[in-house]
Amino acid sequence: MLKAAVMGYGTIGSGVVEVLDINRDLIAERAGQGIEIKYILDIRDFSGTPIQEKVVHDYKVIAEDPEIQIVVETMGGVEPAYTFVKAMLEAGKHVTTSNKALVAEKGAGLLALAKEKNVNFMFEASVGGGIPIIRTMLNALTADEMEEITGILNGTTNYMMTKMSREGLEFADVLLDAQQKGYAEKDPSADIEGYDACRKIAILTSLACGQQVDYQDIYTEGITKVSAVDITYAKQMGRAVKLLAVSKKTPEGYAVFVAPHLLSPEHPLYGVNDVFNAVFVHGNVLGDAMFYGSGAGKLPTASAVVADMVGLARHMDCNIPVEWKPEKISLLEFGKIKNAFFVRTSSGREEIKGVFGTVDFVDAGVDGECGFVTSIMAEAEFKAKAAALDVRSVIRMGNQ
Repeated sequence: MLKAAVMGYGTIGSGVVEVLDINRDLIAERAGQGIEIKYILDIRDFSGTPIQEKVVHDYKVIAEDPEIQIVVETMGGVEPAYTFVKAMLEAGKHVTTSNKALVAEKGAGLLALAKEKNVNFMFEASVGGGIPIIRTMLNALTADEMEEITGILNGTTNYMMTKMSREGLEFADVLLDAQQKGYAEKDPSADIEGYDACRKIAILTSLACGQQVDYQDIYTEGITKVSAVDITYAKQMGRAVKLLAVSKKTPEGYAVFVAPHLLSPEHPLYGVNDVFNAVFVHGNVLGDAMFYGSGAGKLPTASAVVADMVGLARHMDCNIPVEWKPEKISLLEFGKIKNAFFVRTSSGREEIKGVFGTVDFVDAGVDGECGFVTSIMAEAEFKAKAAALDVRSVIRMGNQ
């Protein structure tokens, strides 16, 4: 029987314990032996519950117990999670985490430490919840060079965009609804400002290129400026607004950014709605593929964590190599990334054509303004030209 510990008994941590209980026999069969939670680290007590006898408040109790072989980190945030995880690896314990902030910032170093100690650091649940995208990239797609990774990586924002589209509501209304349903936090900035998706695409790009991609270097634009009027234009064009995290390999370097896009029905991510996530990849040999599923939630994310625990149980005596060097890679300058743009403006058609040349006008019946779509151009060129107009809204176009 393998002894394990869970650090952080919130939504995901409690889900891990629940999944281990629900599928106890199946997990034991697939892991080669049973997995038992000996400790739960949390700042709280859970008096009157079955787990209280397992609760500890000092991470060193776990680190110093030779019986513990696998540790799960579901605390969130970089600190104290980093200090705790580092201590576990140094003590020769295998670790799995759902913490995208930790992985995005410290992943390369923790992988190097795990290799040094001949243990493993896994993080499937840090991107895409229950979607096995990381395991797929590290195992099933190793014959390919990933030329594009584009994803809907945040269920909260996807739910909000779906609801705005279906019901014609304003941003503030759907945010309140998402909070009431428990999809959005009281402070929703990590989701609606795009920071969550930014960290996730940083992790995926780091794995694709084998070097450190700093999320601070990624241009990130959330959904806070998307309005019901924008949705009206989107419907007129037969398109849907989605917050995309984009990573493309170009001859000049990796182009990585997060921003809302207008997708056509032909785009593989067009039909991904509500709280679901999806990751579209293009390999130089494979071509196109897409991975779809529950991107968040207690049990889907916990399922990914427990799958890592099974993987760790199968590799107790060896390190599984992961190519992710700590040397930082320089991304393509954002101003050089090329897109087509949908623009709303109060400027007249002749003025628009004088600035942008040939454009496609979009008439959505909105008084006092004009909508149009530009040709494909560099971000810097668009910004310079748009400065000559009275711009009310800008959303990038999905190229497929």
